[in-house]
Amino acid sequence: MKPDNLTRFSDFVLLGLSEEPDLQPLLFGLFLSMYLITVLGNLLIVLAVSSDSHLHTPMYFFLSNLSFVDICFTSTTIPKMLVNIQTQSKVITYGGCITQMYCFLLFGMLDVNLLTVMAYDRFVAICHPLHYTVIMNPRICGLLVLGSWIISVLNSLLQSLMVLRLSFCADLEIPHFFCELNQMVQLACSDTFLNNMVMYFVTLLVGGGPLTGILCSYYRIVSCIRAMSSAQGKYKAFSTCVSHLSVVSLFYLTGLGVYLSSPATHNARSSATASVLYTVVTPMLNPFIYSLRNKDIKGALQRSFVMTV
Repeated sequence: MKPDNLTRFSDFVLLGLSEEPDLQPLLFGLFLSMYLITVLGNLLIVLAVSSDSHLHTPMYFFLSNLSFVDICFTSTTIPKMLVNIQTQSKVITYGGCITQMYCFLLFGMLDVNLLTVMAYDRFVAICHPLHYTVIMNPRICGLLVLGSWIISVLNSLLQSLMVLRLSFCADLEIPHFFCELNQMVQLACSDTFLNNMVMYFVTLLVGGGPLTGILCSYYRIVSCIRAMSSAQGKYKAFSTCVSHLSVVSLFYLTGLGVYLSSPATHNARSSATASVLYTVVTPMLNPFIYSLRNKDIKGALQRSFVMTV
């Protein structure tokens, strides 16, 4: 297929979650509400951690980074979806589509990496409490976050460059509410064998690697919990594990399910629905699961409110 098709058909069409006109106001209200809750909840976490010296610890440092990334992750897709519904226009330019895909992969990978770092932080805190401040010193914490950014940038850059080499034909309808990598590859007219191989290999590497790290960390945590003599200590550690693992499970099962599904059996609508879970629901629930039930966070928010008043 000639490359000039790419310039002639420079716009993509995002079909969204549903093409039913009667459902559009409901979808707009639902996603606007979830987006505002996500931004407000995560922003409160960032402000609480940055303004309260009692929360200047590795755990809350990673949590504030996760909250910031979740805001960016959700803002990559939902505002464009809301604008499309409001204006009744489903068009997105080729450049806008590539940019959205790059940012989505960047912040999605950052989420995965930070979840892994947080699992390691909990492992050190529970299994090596006496050496916690030495192991998780500010320099190591900074390097862990920096490494997460570097890996994420390289991954999203590689995937985006692989898409840029593809040629597209007249059918540029994406059955999704954002420019998802798998859907864009399937729209290409040129050979996508190399893209599929790179996509699956990188997904297994950058997705399976952190998942292995999380499972190893929690295997050691469970071993340490079983060795504890205090029932209260066991309960506290176990509740932390359950909260973190619930978010990890939701994010991984839906995310990896989308990217590792075979093109032959790939259902676009089910993929879009599953994507809502890890692009919208998980970032929205993170503040509640990690922080809003936390006495330290509640105390910090109350002190900030009192100082403001």
